[in-house]
Amino acid sequence: MTELLTSGQMRAVEQAAMDSGAVTGLELMERAGQGVIDAAFSHWPELAQAAHRALVLCGPGNNGGDGFVIARLLNEAGWEVDLFLYGDADKLPPDAKANHQRWTAMGGVMELTAENLQAAVRPDLIVDAVFGTGLTRPLPSVVQQAFAALGRNKWKGRTSIRRIAVDCPSGLNLDTGMVPQDLERTGGVISTNLTQLTVTFHTPKPGHYLGAGPLVCGAVVIADIGLGPSDPERSMLGQPPDDSRARLVTPVFAGSKLPPRIWPGSFVSKSRRNGHKFDHGHVMVFAGGVGRGGAGRLAARAALRAGAGVVTLVCPPSALIENACQLDAIMLRPLPKDAPLDSVADDRVTAFCIGPGLGVNDRTRDLVAQVLARRGGTRAWRDPVVVLDADALGSFAGDPAALFDQCHPRTILTPHEGEFARLFPDLALSQRGDLSKIDAARQAAARAGCTVLLKGPDTVIATPEGGASLHAAAYDRNAPWLATAGAGDVLAGLIAGLAAPDTSADLITMAEIAAYLHVECAASFGPGLIAEDLPEELPKVFRAMGL
Repeated sequence: MTELLTSGQMRAVEQAAMDSGAVTGLELMERAGQGVIDAAFSHWPELAQAAHRALVLCGPGNNGGDGFVIARLLNEAGWEVDLFLYGDADKLPPDAKANHQRWTAMGGVMELTAENLQAAVRPDLIVDAVFGTGLTRPLPSVVQQAFAALGRNKWKGRTSIRRIAVDCPSGLNLDTGMVPQDLERTGGVISTNLTQLTVTFHTPKPGHYLGAGPLVCGAVVIADIGLGPSDPERSMLGQPPDDSRARLVTPVFAGSKLPPRIWPGSFVSKSRRNGHKFDHGHVMVFAGGVGRGGAGRLAARAALRAGAGVVTLVCPPSALIENACQLDAIMLRPLPKDAPLDSVADDRVTAFCIGPGLGVNDRTRDLVAQVLARRGGTRAWRDPVVVLDADALGSFAGDPAALFDQCHPRTILTPHEGEFARLFPDLALSQRGDLSKIDAARQAAARAGCTVLLKGPDTVIATPEGGASLHAAAYDRNAPWLATAGAGDVLAGLIAGLAAPDTSADLITMAEIAAYLHVECAASFGPGLIAEDLPEELPKVFRAMGL
């Protein structure tokens, strides 16, 4: 599944399945333990070839119960297993206690302490089953010290020891992707528990992709524990999102990969129909003055490459020659300082991209107001799309309500975290606490009355109705070269170009596709990428998709 269930939602799904009689808690725990072993053997085939030694760390909840199952199954396969428990065995939940008893019938349990771990025999595999879903506080000091001891052990060949986590590396908040720290207790030392492979169950969780999640998880595998029939996936990419569950932007639905001709292909205008250039939309992009037109040109070129039939760059008269020297297929219109928008935009303009390189000033505020006041004309059945980025957002930092009062459902704000903090100071990263980036974006979209795309390696897209998507440039989609000046301007242009046709899908769908293609272009180009390369890589990406 590609839906991202929070810890609370996952517990509710499991409880509903058990209440229905479809499965018992012990059966789920058994399947989870087997799923972890299967994933480990698939990821590291050499571990399946012969018996080895495992060090299993268990915690005081059902995550620890999964660890007892893993220890027992490995022991039955001939492995030597050393098991360490944090917490009181008598206070374990019923299912975990039952599996604790099954384990103690064949092996011992040692207390999880730094001293005990430092004295342990070198393992081939370390299993972290101490804390999984639901942990929102810093790790207890005893556990933190124990993990630190693992890192200090002088085992021969310790770099070849495999490390696997059940649900998540202990310490990771699976709702937010943060790793809570108690710096007073640790004397200001930040501790991070890293693993090479994380196995979670039924669905991925937001924290696997948000924040520090990709850093600490290594790689993520989803193990099927039989909950699918009772909890089917609710919305496929291309359909309106479920307002209670965030979804991961990846071409997979119900365990099956979506062919590129279905997603994103069927939503890219020129891949699905012929027509006149205006049938594919007319995007108007605003550029700054002399020496400040690069951002606007990047957005304009991205819009044209994405499939818009016509793209016009609007700039001050003094910058016209500069832009004319660098653009051919993109039309140019001068807009004097006090001239109204209607002097350059007729009712065939179906999308506006405003903000990149425009300057933070009153003129930008005025242009944003004029753009947002535009409505569908005689040749359009709906209002034009408005993509507000960069300086269009910064110009309202002192009075965000003035911007929100003008936004309409065909508007999308595309801030990075700094711009987001200026528009939504109470939802800023430094103020979120236990609020996830997904929920912060949801609240922002509701407040602004339009779609919000909060940029980052973990880009979140949210609608006022509560729908939310997460596109993560992580794991096999890691794109570090995308951290380059101008990449955000290209993304704004991609959204405008994809959403410009009158027949385009909902704005969140087109924003999802834009975020996906943005990373596809970066991955296709590879090392050395700069923003200018992104639009030029798009034809190659489309061809690879068979569009």
